[in-house]
Amino acid sequence: MLRTVVMKTEIMLAAVLGAVITSGSAASGCAGAPPPTERLTTAEAAIRGAMEVDATSLPRGALHLKLAQEQVDKAKRYLEDDMNQRADLALRRAQADAELAIALAREHEMKEKARAAHTRLERLKAGKLP
Repeated sequence: MLRTVVMKTEIMLAAVLGAVITSGSAASGCAGAPPPTERLTTAEAAIRGAMEVDATSLPRGALHLKLAQEQVDKAKRYLEDDMNQRADLALRRAQADAELAIALAREHEMKEKARAAHTRLERLKAGKLP
């Protein structure tokens, strides 16, 4: 089940990245789009959430968290240059990366809990626990 969650999250990331690439050619940095301030807030919240679940303790989680932060930094530069559409796309990717880091951390936590439960069950079966 956990593997399914991670695979679905990776598929979601691939879909978001595909949308970013597809619309990237259309995103010539038009200033006509409003600044994506809400998306910036959401992406930064997702990054904080990934840090709270200790995604940095896992190599892949740390990588996706780093990528998310880099995309937020890039988006802020785009916003300074009034390239709102590009900023929006970078923030979409940042949010997807941060959410993937969260999913990876949760998967790791659930695997650890499952291992502990399995160990306890085996010890109960062997009569080593009350």
